Amino acid sequence: MPDNNTNTTGRVFDLKVFRRIISYAKRYRWPFVLTGITAVLLSFLATARPLILIEAVNRYIAPRQESGLLTMIILMLVILMLEVLFQFVFVYSANWLGQHIIKDIRYQVFKHIIHFRMAYFNHASVGRLVTRVVNDLETIAQFFSQGLFMIVSDLLKMLVVLIAMFAIDWSLTLIALIILPVLLWFTRYFQLGIKKSFQEVRKQIAHLNSFVQERLTGMSIIQLFTREKIEYENFKRINAKYKNANIKVIWYYSVFFPVVEILSSIAIGLLVWYGGLQATTDSSVQAGEIIGFIMMTQMLYRPMRQIADKFNTIQMGIVAGERVFKILDTDARTPRTGTIPADHIKGKIEFSDVSFNYVPDETVLKHLSFCIKPGEKLAIVGSTGAGKSTIINLITRFYDITQGQLLIDDVDIKDYDLNSLRHHIAIVLQDVFLFSDSIYKNITLGNSNISKEAIIDTAQTIGVHEFIESLPQGYDYNVHERGIMLSSGQRQLIAFLRAYVSNPKILILDEATSSVDTHSEELIRHALDAITENRTSIIIAHRLATVLKADRILVMDQGQIVEEGSHAELLAIDNGVYKNLYQKQFLKTDEV
Repeated sequence: MPDNNTNTTGRVFDLKVFRRIISYAKRYRWPFVLTGITAVLLSFLATARPLILIEAVNRYIAPRQESGLLTMIILMLVILMLEVLFQFVFVYSANWLGQHIIKDIRYQVFKHIIHFRMAYFNHASVGRLVTRVVNDLETIAQFFSQGLFMIVSDLLKMLVVLIAMFAIDWSLTLIALIILPVLLWFTRYFQLGIKKSFQEVRKQIAHLNSFVQERLTGMSIIQLFTREKIEYENFKRINAKYKNANIKVIWYYSVFFPVVEILSSIAIGLLVWYGGLQATTDSSVQAGEIIGFIMMTQMLYRPMRQIADKFNTIQMGIVAGERVFKILDTDARTPRTGTIPADHIKGKIEFSDVSFNYVPDETVLKHLSFCIKPGEKLAIVGSTGAGKSTIINLITRFYDITQGQLLIDDVDIKDYDLNSLRHHIAIVLQDVFLFSDSIYKNITLGNSNISKEAIIDTAQTIGVHEFIESLPQGYDYNVHERGIMLSSGQRQLIAFLRAYVSNPKILILDEATSSVDTHSEELIRHALDAITENRTSIIIAHRLATVLKADRILVMDQGQIVEEGSHAELLAIDNGVYKNLYQKQFLKTDEV
């Protein structure tokens, strides 16, 4: 798949990706500023508590002076209440900002993906794409709410605390900082290891999602070929790799946090030892300073541990951002250089010396030339792999031709506005896809110009109205994912109705009756004359019963047209390809 690989470079911090993620906050300037202001206020309020404690111990508690102590207590309570208030504002605004930013990125990613050409999805893993749109974007949300702003807040607290410590007693401050170089080195080692571990976690969860999605989609094949045990063992291996990746992350955390606690405890122990000596030999150091410094040392070292933790949240966000931005930077969209509206096309289609290949050196269509007149009913038949469906892919511009020219009403297909062109093309595929929604919404697909009355009239014309009305909620019946609540024939009929009700200029039926029962096929056959009237129709079929009334039939083999004519004309060709196909399908039936 195009984004299959995870970036596993040794960079601890990718500044380019970081800046790109931050750029999404520009449109939310005021929430961003509010979060920053509250972070600054919280740093000063947190530092005020030990300063008030130093003042209370030195002025009132140590000298046993009761007057003024109550004022210190009230001031401490006021500071605490303000901290609670600003902490609420800080946490809420940071999370609000993160959710809104991730909403914008998710919109952008999904909008980008739905315009990719079909060739991308032929090689992409759906499970991995789901991981990008859901899991990775949620990780980026945590980048803001639990990473970036928390680090800024902790750094500000550390800076203000450090300034206050130096202002009170520089010698005690240096003692408190003796352990700092060791802690910084250990934190650096931790960050290097944890980023690589998180990259492996993201890689394995994408693999797990992809595996589960594919197996759930192909469950009938798994059960039919009794692969339950094999797939279970495969799942166990993948799940074990995901577990091991997470265990490695847990190992890093399990080592890091206790070491930080030990180092901070050593710093406090040194502080108590040195401060105690100073207090007994130097009257300038009082009990309040020692108590306050113990409190400020904890405030200094605890954020260091939290910063390392939050920095890892940022690292996870950057790893996720690399993967998401790789999709956004993938230019797999169908070129949309055309500007001509297709509102007045009549439906003439011309292939002029068209060749096409899905992959290099494997030509599927070879110098194909033919013309379909407006309103003509053209059938295309041939063996599997002859290139029939490829013609449809080119007309709908799921793919662009490799060589030659494809014209719609004598205009190059690439010169048309793509949305306008597709608005006038309707297609019924062999494998019908229905969304988990009502029949009505699966027919309109959000087109407000299609009324329910028009749908009912069309359904009655085709002969499917009674079948739909027989369902529990009629046209409001929810067919669930991929239409599993309906038979294959019923799904095909709904797809047929969906195509017809849009009133297209070009109608394409790609094996549209191959999966329906005899009754459903009869319904479609009776409706074909009305449906194909006054519009260009292309019918691709293996079952020749659906092409007998076509104005013209193209017989294809290995990407080339080998025969062309009406049903009667093709039967008149001795030992012809079409005649042989016809005899194989109808001879035994005629004998019966």
